[in-house]
Amino acid sequence: MSFTRQLSEMSASELNDAIDDTNFPQAHILSRGRNNSVCSTSSTSGTSSLADRPQPQPEEAIAIMGTPTEELAPAPVTGNQRPRLILKTNGSSPDSDGTQPKTPMTPRTSTTPGHEKCTFHHDLELDHKPPTREALLPDMARSYRLLLGGLGENPDRQGLIKTPERAAKAMLYFTKGYDQSLEDVLNGAVFDEDHDEMVVVKDIEMFSMCEHHLVPFYGKVSIGYLPCNKILGLSKLARIVEIFSRRLQVQERLTKQIAVAVTQAVQPAGVAVVVEGVHMCMVMRGVQKINSKTVTSTMLGVFRDDPKTREEFLNLVNSK
Repeated sequence: MSFTRQLSEMSASELNDAIDDTNFPQAHILSRGRNNSVCSTSSTSGTSSLADRPQPQPEEAIAIMGTPTEELAPAPVTGNQRPRLILKTNGSSPDSDGTQPKTPMTPRTSTTPGHEKCTFHHDLELDHKPPTREALLPDMARSYRLLLGGLGENPDRQGLIKTPERAAKAMLYFTKGYDQSLEDVLNGAVFDEDHDEMVVVKDIEMFSMCEHHLVPFYGKVSIGYLPCNKILGLSKLARIVEIFSRRLQVQERLTKQIAVAVTQAVQPAGVAVVVEGVHMCMVMRGVQKINSKTVTSTMLGVFRDDPKTREEFLNLVNSK
């Protein structure tokens, strides 16, 4: 039985139970740990170091950007050319027990059972998205007004009369990444260039919102990649950071999303991303450790496999 036919025969309740409505629904696949690699390029070095990562598993598949099932795999190599990290679509793959996955990996539409009355669909990240996000402002402003009242404040006093509307607009701006896609941001700024040496853009400013407490976290992002005859406009790396940071996030997932997006954009030999963040949920509440910083990294392709390449990137990032 095909996957499409299986979905069409599911009842509305069964389909709704199978839906994963997280910020990045495929992130749980990407977050299975260091022992499961999202890269299948081979190592070029036989030495190991403290920074070594486990060898990749080629059979591991990841789902990215709403496509059914995609796998990071090397492109054919000729001569001395580096292998490229590419996103190869294999269609929907069965689970280990031979059955099809329960969670639909294709975007839902108004013809999907249980969604016949939905007036608008976007993708798996924002399923029931309204025609414009500005249409959310009245409801959000009313919610902020109730919140002010719940705090014991008078929403009608002079200083707070327009606060609910201002707060609603601010929240829409803080989460504007939900309205952006990789294709829109790249806008054709991928260029053919005979260049295969490392490209690094470091200390990209980042502001995001912690999805656990709805308070900010901020810091800097450093991105490196090894081109395979394609380069990306430098400003586009910063814009990719904006896409995913301007959403409700956790830093670990944000780091992986940036790396995967760069891979999808130019299919390089490898991608490395390091994020250093300060989380206000640790600084102004909870343990209140004002000097604490969180550092996360994602290494794909040769950055994961080759200790020397990874060391070169980390030295460039840490240099002043």
